[in-house]
Amino acid sequence: MALQPNIGLDADVLKKENELLNAFLADLHVLYIKTRKFHWDVAGPSFKEYHEFFEEQYNALEEEIDLVAERIRQLGGRPVATMKDFLAETSLKEDHDGHISTPDMFKRLLDDHEQIIRELREDVETTDEKLGDAGTADFLTGLMEDHEKHAWMLRKYLS
Repeated sequence: MALQPNIGLDADVLKKENELLNAFLADLHVLYIKTRKFHWDVAGPSFKEYHEFFEEQYNALEEEIDLVAERIRQLGGRPVATMKDFLAETSLKEDHDGHISTPDMFKRLLDDHEQIIRELREDVETTDEKLGDAGTADFLTGLMEDHEKHAWMLRKYLS
């Protein structure tokens, strides 16, 4: 059995935080797959620019996925790690549409990032005020700011 962290947070707090972080990890995986799908599906006169833009976005999500999974491990938890678990835990919707317009791709990704931002705002408040973990609140705040930047960039393509 793994030794649990002795970092000033009781077992119930760690359990709640790991549940919260795993739900976020599931959202990140669904968003990653959707972004990657759009990277492959994009077409048109600005193909190269959009293709590279989506690649930058999914690469950033891939790094974030690793950071969140490692935070879960730091707090004594186990990251969800199967597609079945991701789909069960996520608040986002998979994208099953075949051919959609490029503006719709940007709009769907923007909607997902904005949903993640709203959820992260609640998670920051929960981890800081209700669970008393400034470290995880700070960690999530930084990630929320990253998603705000992604959303801003997506929004500019739709302006």
